[in-house]
Amino acid sequence: MFSKATANFVRQVDPDGSFIHVSRVNDSLKLLPLALVVKRNRFWFWQSPKYLPTDFTLADLLQGTEPLQHSVSRSEFVSFQGTFRDKCMGKLDTEASSISVSLEGRGISKLQSSFNKLDKEKLDVKELLQGSTNRLVDMQHVLVRQLKKKSEVLVVVKEVVLTTSPCSLTHTRRDQCALKGALSLLSQLGGSVQVSVKESNSVEVDSDVSLEIPSGTVIAFSVMELEIEKDGQFIIGVQPNTIGGIHSDMWRSDDSLYTVDGRSSQEGAPVLLGALLDENTDLELGPLALLHQESRRSILKDLREVARDRTVLSSLQCLLQDLSLGEKLKVAGHGGELSDSQWELVWAVLRGLGEEELTCSSSSGESALLSAAHLLVSALEELPDKTLSLLSCCSPDLLEAFNSLLRSLKESTEPLLSLQRLAQPLRDEQTLQQGAQLLSCTNTALRWDGERLWLQGESDDGEGGAGLPALVLYTAVCGLSLLAK
Repeated sequence: MFSKATANFVRQVDPDGSFIHVSRVNDSLKLLPLALVVKRNRFWFWQSPKYLPTDFTLADLLQGTEPLQHSVSRSEFVSFQGTFRDKCMGKLDTEASSISVSLEGRGISKLQSSFNKLDKEKLDVKELLQGSTNRLVDMQHVLVRQLKKKSEVLVVVKEVVLTTSPCSLTHTRRDQCALKGALSLLSQLGGSVQVSVKESNSVEVDSDVSLEIPSGTVIAFSVMELEIEKDGQFIIGVQPNTIGGIHSDMWRSDDSLYTVDGRSSQEGAPVLLGALLDENTDLELGPLALLHQESRRSILKDLREVARDRTVLSSLQCLLQDLSLGEKLKVAGHGGELSDSQWELVWAVLRGLGEEELTCSSSSGESALLSAAHLLVSALEELPDKTLSLLSCCSPDLLEAFNSLLRSLKESTEPLLSLQRLAQPLRDEQTLQQGAQLLSCTNTALRWDGERLWLQGESDDGEGGAGLPALVLYTAVCGLSLLAK
């Protein structure tokens, strides 16, 4: 709830800017100007980095005992209150012989954030640069020695946004589920006699959770990356998007990997989806289709629950990353704030993948199934809330329809696609509108007339932010549809 509220704040106040939302209340205590944070770049090129606060400041990292000259200014920032609503509806009809079952669900989620008056504390960068001249990093410091991965970079907190008075977050959730079943029996007893037994059940779940946030809680921050040489000399990246790292393991990004699918879409122009996707995606997700039907259904059900809680989704992604790389399953260090019920959701997905996959160990540390599951969960984690909510409520038939739509667009060699080439369910107006909702997060709009369908580039995703790579959406839909079959 806290993470979602702070993410909404950043999207509204600083879209495409430098602010990073704080995911956990406990992290707020470690975030202050000059604090050191570990930026961990993720496994897939399109994943957002993770920022892990530490217990150290830049002054702790430098050699010598003299204080590091710096100053921090404080000023009023904004007053913020927001209410965000998500609606989710889904229906599943199943009929086998004389038995029919209908399951219909709908849910409404409302998050109200009242951060009230907010202040900003900012580091005086010029003074910091002057005060750190001729200072060296202690390369034997425990924090430096523990940065073993070149995907990890040290960054310095430049500014923070914090509350000035106690405030509250309120999350209201209303879930309704209706189950109807019917059994019909036809027999011949000198005529036609029909016996019908019907049953209908309805379940409603209401929950209201309030969280009180104390004064001085950091909800967003910005950073500057450190570039550290082998001899301890360092440079503070004061320009936006400056990339840092440590000596020979210094991480450098390939700019082509961080553009939207390697290409940009021109506003108003037809877009070829196939040009924006990776041809290997289907093969990498393929092992999910080899699971037993019961396992696939179980994983899909559990993933829908996991998708409703980003904290659980993030913890599952981290565990699957470790497992797919051949590391042993270790709960410690992943999602330490998860409750027992949240951990049960994570473990349910892992059980669905099979115990043999969790305990196997190979020299290469690779498992095709775990890699496929990690790819799917990583894509789900990157989806915006509205898209994630829509996918988590889709019936198997609707997931397959969406997958068929994206596949048809992917395989088309022309910008305009004939509606006659689409499967019959995709010609339904409501299905096309829902497909347009999905694609709206990718800076592309789905358009159609009586005969043709096409994708059109847009300037943004409608929420003031950069569009999601089409590859991420395609990966999520393709993976879920494989589980739904």
